[in-house]
Amino acid sequence: MEAATMAWTAAGVGVALVYWFVWVMGAAEVKGKRAVDLKMGSITNDKVKDKYTQYWSFFRRPKETATTEASAEKVPAFVDTFYNLVTDIYEWGWGQSFHFSPSLPGRSHREATRVHEERVADLLQAKPGHRLLDVGCGVGGPMRAIAAHSGSNVVGITINEYQVNRARAHNRKAGLDSRCEVVCGNFLSMPFSDASFDGAYSIEATCHAPRLEDVYGEVFRVLKPGGLYVSYEWVTTSLYRADNPEHVEAIHGIERGDALPGLRRQDEIASIAKEVGFEVLKELDLALPPALPWWTRLKMGRIAYWRNSLVVRVLTMLRIAPKGVCEVHEMLYETAQHLTRGGETGIFTPMHMVLLRKPVESK
Repeated sequence: MEAATMAWTAAGVGVALVYWFVWVMGAAEVKGKRAVDLKMGSITNDKVKDKYTQYWSFFRRPKETATTEASAEKVPAFVDTFYNLVTDIYEWGWGQSFHFSPSLPGRSHREATRVHEERVADLLQAKPGHRLLDVGCGVGGPMRAIAAHSGSNVVGITINEYQVNRARAHNRKAGLDSRCEVVCGNFLSMPFSDASFDGAYSIEATCHAPRLEDVYGEVFRVLKPGGLYVSYEWVTTSLYRADNPEHVEAIHGIERGDALPGLRRQDEIASIAKEVGFEVLKELDLALPPALPWWTRLKMGRIAYWRNSLVVRVLTMLRIAPKGVCEVHEMLYETAQHLTRGGETGIFTPMHMVLLRKPVESK
């Protein structure tokens, strides 16, 4: 009798734990995306594992993906696949803003994220009546923060249709759908008229472009003369050594796990911007001291990792989550370790900021 009681007690505790982590805990930053809601974007359940395998095969040697025109042309489609695979997991564990920010003393990650986003609006000198472009908007976390902070109208573009729907739903819930618009499209060939935006920004998004000059050229085209553009770039720093195996492993791990066709060097960004016609007004690595480490959010303890892994495996076993989610979750965990090493060694920064201006045309 005692054995049966203990078994039932253990089962009850197990069910209670799963209920807590799945239904109660919900998203880490913003309630509303729970573990039981995990989907793989627009990928049907029976295709998730195949799509993951195809993605991993394509990005197994990141820098080779942009070396030929044929392979570079495939990058946008695999970036779309990547965001189908990871968007819900990001929202579940990270929130609605898919980017990093410097930690702030006594402030939560969510508050630090908002400050980092509002800095963009301030750099753009955004104000009511302005029309801003969010280049690679994700599910629209930065868009909503910038619209609310500045009073501007923001149009976001993302290649992933599932993210478009998520962003529009979030905009409605936030009461900002009248000032925040989302378009599905490729930022290498944007469906916007020339000189149609007062300002533009990209937050850790242009790293997906095989050639930075292509996306910068498109931003230059759609900006009005005199318009400002702010970008937070993922780059390797001057501390990176290509002959150091540990450095190479960390950078390749970041590239493979984040759908990047090869990270650019920090000292390349300004020259590329000038090549397409921009004036460089300011350039600064926002990760440097006195900024506090941005990678602290990634330092997930082993207990937290096994907890999340258990939740994902149970949901997969119960067929609530599709097969392949476990592999995607594991990939993201390993990528977090590479990102952490990149931050701790100083060989990588996700927030090299450039403030650019499209010259005023002479009359």
